[in-house]
Amino acid sequence: MFSIIQAAGWPIWPLVACSILALALVIERFLSLKTAKIAPPKLLDEALAVSRASVPSPDVVRQLEQNSALGEVLASGFRALNSDPRCTEADLRANMENTGRAVAHRLERYLNALATIASAAPLLGLLGTVIGMIEIFGSQSPAGGATGGNPAQLAHGISVALYNTAFGLIIAIPALIFWRYFRGRVDEYLLTLELAAERFARHLNNLRRA
Repeated sequence: MFSIIQAAGWPIWPLVACSILALALVIERFLSLKTAKIAPPKLLDEALAVSRASVPSPDVVRQLEQNSALGEVLASGFRALNSDPRCTEADLRANMENTGRAVAHRLERYLNALATIASAAPLLGLLGTVIGMIEIFGSQSPAGGATGGNPAQLAHGISVALYNTAFGLIIAIPALIFWRYFRGRVDEYLLTLELAAERFARHLNNLRRA
């Protein structure tokens, strides 16, 4: 592997850095976007059950907030009622929406960086290709004669051009696939959070009137 990197020349190092960064981002997103950390399936029903008669205690609300991203949104509704039992429905929804926006921003974290790598890697590969072509032309004699060329420099220029093109595509294609996968996963989570928050807001509004 190191011999390939050596043959590809210095333009390969930005691509190596992109590949390491992309791998780190993919691993981080896989760990952060687990269902248990975002929207546990039974959490909404449990929150509805514990608040069927009244708003739960602050300790229960704190545990709910630390449970998951969905728990943060639901806990914000409880906190709004605890701070002001007579708050309007609009204030209640606004409080939950603000928390939801913060959660959405956290779910989308690093996705732009991954998309940037998917877009930039082919361009970096193309840069290496251009540099390799420059070396190829530089290996030829001023008169253009084949006997005056430098075969070693010619071979190195070809290696730089081909390896960088290949590395750019090898990095960009998986990065693009993972970006689209995580983008779809985040959109699915956001829809789940939105529907759960809407149902919970109606429940809290009925609880507020009771």
